[in-house]
Amino acid sequence: MTAPGVDDAVEEKPEKEPVTERRLHPITPLRRAWAPVAVVIGWAVHDPDQTQRQLTRLTTTTLLIALAVIVPAAALYGFLTWWFTHFAVTDTELRIRTGLLFRRTAHIRLERIQAIDVTQPLLARVAGVAKLRLDVVGTDKKDELAFLGEREARALRAELLARAAGFAPETAHEVGEAPARELLHTPPRDLALSLVLTGATWGSLVAALVVPPLLWMATHSVWTVLATALPLLGAAGASSVGRFVTEYDWTVGESPDGLRIDHGLLDRTHETVPPGRVQTVRIVEPLLWRRRGWVRVELDVAGSSNSVLVPVAPREVAEAVVARVLPGVTVPPLSALSRPPRRAGRCVPVWWRGYGLAVTDAVFAARQGLLRRSLALVPHAKVQSVRLAQGPWERLWRVADVHVDTGANKTVTARLRDAQEAAELLKSQAERSRTGRKGARPDRWMV
Repeated sequence: MTAPGVDDAVEEKPEKEPVTERRLHPITPLRRAWAPVAVVIGWAVHDPDQTQRQLTRLTTTTLLIALAVIVPAAALYGFLTWWFTHFAVTDTELRIRTGLLFRRTAHIRLERIQAIDVTQPLLARVAGVAKLRLDVVGTDKKDELAFLGEREARALRAELLARAAGFAPETAHEVGEAPARELLHTPPRDLALSLVLTGATWGSLVAALVVPPLLWMATHSVWTVLATALPLLGAAGASSVGRFVTEYDWTVGESPDGLRIDHGLLDRTHETVPPGRVQTVRIVEPLLWRRRGWVRVELDVAGSSNSVLVPVAPREVAEAVVARVLPGVTVPPLSALSRPPRRAGRCVPVWWRGYGLAVTDAVFAARQGLLRRSLALVPHAKVQSVRLAQGPWERLWRVADVHVDTGANKTVTARLRDAQEAAELLKSQAERSRTGRKGARPDRWMV
């Protein structure tokens, strides 16, 4: 006999809603179908002589039969990999299930998501689709959903960020994408001129023009010249045209879920700098930029590939953006940076003048470089460890280096400080890090 009220209690218990799995955009098979073709092309490039010999033996009929087999096989492979790929959003995680023969299911905890970027390669922009890339704490490899409809990708990104911020599942999809306020826009003219005034651009271009002729005069080998010239030309293109295409129309906006960065001429990228995850900010000032007062701002973000915040901007504008990504931080002026003692010149002649240090209530700031100045700012709350290093020659001249390690596996160094100053800095910085972490802002989204 059942006790009264038991059945009613069981019936009143809410049932858990089933998880709905979704597929990627139907255009995805076209992307996956290239894999078998890429394998064949890779084999041909790896051994061109063997490929040429094999092609000379094949008749036209054989080639047509091979194409008739390879093209349908590639299409079938693309369709099957799309058909067996699913994703679903639960109350606590994002599941991505893939695999044709070997199945793989990725369980991505929502509270461990630290960045979600929406990228659109050129052909994806034409087709109206986008790729969703996820940065997750504790993983080096980015999981991605490629491809989704452009609107679906942005809606899913907003929902995942809302859930990661703690919104209830039933209301997360209603939050939508948080509004953004524009902080900075880089004009294409300034970007192009900054690349012209960058030493790396001219260095790689000169190397690409000078080295191949010298090799030809020395070896008279076409293959040697090509093997050297092609990488040099590629490096020259990447440091000039490649950077212009990537950093074109660079826009930084502020929103409740962090700083948003949109850029790209051919491939559009929509990135987010997660709040509280920035470990180091570097203000870089190349020699030829100083007359115009331009600087470049780079980032170290824990577990993320975001490395550029501002490609080029006037110093005061860049410092205003830095103040938004590091609230409460003021960039120390040049006059506030103390140089190493003059005897440090015995360890590093001339270049010792480029080193400097300033420690404020908010950050540990270290500068290096004479021609290309770089000022690194590390919030005290992001310091993981502090080390003092002193070699035999430095010990002789009573100087030492103080290394500050951050959560992004990067190190900022105050070079050639007085030995006594370095010892005191070691103790005081450890204490600042402990107290700084108590008042640090949370790493959660939209907080």
